[in-house]
Amino acid sequence: MKKWQSMIITFMFACGVGLFLHSSQVSAAEKTYTIGTDVTYAPFEYQAEDGKSYVGIDMDIMRAVAKEEGFKVDIKALGFNAAVQALEANQIDGVMAGMTVSPERQVKFDFSESYYDSGVAMAVGANSTIKSLDDLKGKKVAIKVGTSSAEFVNSIKKQYNITTTTFDDSSNMYDDVMTGNSVAAFDDKPVLAYGIKNGIKMKIVGETYEKGEYGFAVKKGTNKELLTKFNSGLKKLKANGEYKKIVDKYTGTNAKSANSNSKSSRTILGLLKTNSGTLFDGFKQTMLLTIVAIVFATVLGIILGMMGVAPNKWLNGLSSTLIYIFRGLPLIVLAFFIYIGIPNLTGTKIPAFVAGIITLTLNEGAYTAAFVKGGIKAVDNGQMEAARSLGLPYGKAMMKVIMPQGIKIMIPSFINQFIITLKDTSILSVIGILELTQTGKIIIARNLEGFKMWLIIAVIYLVIITLLTWLSNLVERKIK
Repeated sequence: MKKWQSMIITFMFACGVGLFLHSSQVSAAEKTYTIGTDVTYAPFEYQAEDGKSYVGIDMDIMRAVAKEEGFKVDIKALGFNAAVQALEANQIDGVMAGMTVSPERQVKFDFSESYYDSGVAMAVGANSTIKSLDDLKGKKVAIKVGTSSAEFVNSIKKQYNITTTTFDDSSNMYDDVMTGNSVAAFDDKPVLAYGIKNGIKMKIVGETYEKGEYGFAVKKGTNKELLTKFNSGLKKLKANGEYKKIVDKYTGTNAKSANSNSKSSRTILGLLKTNSGTLFDGFKQTMLLTIVAIVFATVLGIILGMMGVAPNKWLNGLSSTLIYIFRGLPLIVLAFFIYIGIPNLTGTKIPAFVAGIITLTLNEGAYTAAFVKGGIKAVDNGQMEAARSLGLPYGKAMMKVIMPQGIKIMIPSFINQFIITLKDTSILSVIGILELTQTGKIIIARNLEGFKMWLIIAVIYLVIITLLTWLSNLVERKIK
């Protein structure tokens, strides 16, 4: 009997070990890494014309490496600056975004072997007479935040007496030059060449400055396994010719265009038709953010508002302090603190959508609390005195007598706050949430039709806000 028992136990143990090893192999083979990027940087990364995927040299190389090395990637379109900060905060595993390897960046990041050689170039308006750096003396130029081209320009500012204007993406930087606000823009040469090929009315002048190498980055001292896999996969791609095919696909003689060059597709109606699905996805995300955030903000606002009028000095003080802090902080600062600052402090990842909801809840909740306090205080003091004289306790008097009167005063403000929250969602594009504004930026990076796309997005916002304003006026009339 003991012999059979020992055999069964041995068999079960062997099965357990086998299952464990098998599951470990499966999980290792199917491991997914989150990769941050800036999809406003053609030809290295940009949104495909179908609006459903991201393509470009970097994206194709990353996916080809993942296929070679047996892992998966989840691409997050964060924007360059937000992607770098998210990597520092351990929100993502790596950054693949045309990132030039520099001594300053090597302090915080570990880089792969170089996968592309590039350099900084200067582009000016198509009819400009500027030919060199000497012609920039005393003039204003456009740069992109956090890039090697921006570092180069900042290093020569004093020498050439240059004034700079900084942008988050290349398309707005080019528009600044084409409208005459800046006389030149600095960017990586392949990016400028690609933009000019796809319709921006500029030309490259002067030499190539600050030649450098692009590398895939992970946080210093972490994800060595991923870095090793990338280097191994890159070596294989170069050996089997796949690397050259990818680069030629976007920079060769018959390079793939980022968008359709037909005139009909570049009209407002054509752009709307081509990008309707992408815009609708951005609109849905905007509305979801707005609705969820306004619900939580209303709850928080009512709690803080009630604390502010309670017959307790400690609660009054706490309410006033929280309102002061969250109403005083710029929304963009609060968003970065929650999405990047808190993970840096705690080591816990916060999804961008959750960070966005928390940001809006705290900010809009503070404003809601202010008008809740105002609405309650607007009710005549005699109402509370009369209720208490009838024997009602404070809580019941507040809920049955004061709040119903106060709510009538607050309702228009609640609807107005809904409108404000809707507009404030656009700021969350800085942490990579693909709401309507961020969607617009990504589309513009592909088609370079900034004016027309922003006009379309502005009209969408105006239609929504007009409907909400009409609703606010209707409710106000009903109350009266």
